Amino acid sequence: MAKTLGPVKRKFSPWDDPGAKPYIRFENVTKRFGDFTAVDDLSLDIYEREFFSLLGPSGCGKTTLMRMLAGFEEPTSGRILLDGKDLAGVPPYRRPVNMMFQSYALFPHMTVEGNIAFGLKQDGLPKPDIDARVKEMLKLVKLERFAQRKPHQLSGGQRQRVALARSLAKRPKVLLLDEPLGALDKKLREETQFELMDIQYELGLTFLIVTHDQEEAMTMSDRIAVMDLGKLVQVAPPAEIYELPNSRYVADFIGDINLIEGKIASAEGNRLRLACDGIGTSIEAEASGSGAAGETAWFAVRPEKVRISHDPPPEGTVNVLSGEVWDIGYLGDVSVYRVKLPNGAIVKSTLANVTRLVERPIGWDDKVYLTWPRDAGIVLTR
Repeated sequence: MAKTLGPVKRKFSPWDDPGAKPYIRFENVTKRFGDFTAVDDLSLDIYEREFFSLLGPSGCGKTTLMRMLAGFEEPTSGRILLDGKDLAGVPPYRRPVNMMFQSYALFPHMTVEGNIAFGLKQDGLPKPDIDARVKEMLKLVKLERFAQRKPHQLSGGQRQRVALARSLAKRPKVLLLDEPLGALDKKLREETQFELMDIQYELGLTFLIVTHDQEEAMTMSDRIAVMDLGKLVQVAPPAEIYELPNSRYVADFIGDINLIEGKIASAEGNRLRLACDGIGTSIEAEASGSGAAGETAWFAVRPEKVRISHDPPPEGTVNVLSGEVWDIGYLGDVSVYRVKLPNGAIVKSTLANVTRLVERPIGWDDKVYLTWPRDAGIVLTR
């Protein structure tokens, strides 16, 4: 198991309990469309009350996996179980799951109240129960004042809330969200992420979300499954995915990173030295014991862990590079520096803008020094 990440580790972690039973289980599930394999012999456990994200590029199989759980697609082989029951042959309307689509799919001729009540009426609930449930949902998504409005009279964020309320009104055991925030602007999307987290915690439901937005997955999830070509590449909590990626694919896909190729020159205990022709020097790193001398490996270090300075570091400092500032990206809270080394390689560093005025700003073409400690990055062999 990967090393502990200290205070960032969440208290809710049933996946670490050998006695915990998964609520949703995919067992060797494969889905083919003709000659194309969308999901390839995939096994995955998701636990009750978990906020779980399927993350990956377009075409990686994440939406197909969700649609099979919803019942809109049947697996070519393998089993899907929910609360211990095999879902094979169970039609979508008989599954205790509900799906919220990216397009919201609201009825334009119905009011907000009518949209939320629609599924309850289809199920034949008594009118007093429907009215009480609709009122409860309106309060939950803070739309009481908009109950009599039509969808075209609402903002994008309000329509998203109506769709969420309608999905939750039938009290599903699992809520499936397919790119639910894709149509919202950045500020509203960020606000809605925290609202979804609060609602999921308050209701105690299991949420499964499909997204290609890394920040969205990192913010909301208890765990993330990174997918590629129909397979799971890594399944772990957000901090572990970010700090301890298991491959170059995950390291490169999640956030920004410097990936430096080299050959293992020496490995003693937890110390490792990489000879890196690409940056013209060697790197000292901490390693978990994987990799042997002469083997190709990659050192992955996040830009925020690379210190940048005009001043040369003290003598004896490990992992020192020097170069010239090639590009600067000002993002408000941080500045991103792309530093060009003498051999032409580019290494990125970020610097927090903690004060409004900087006495010695780092500018274009400045000569700078980049440093990082041995434990700032991770050595990857695949």
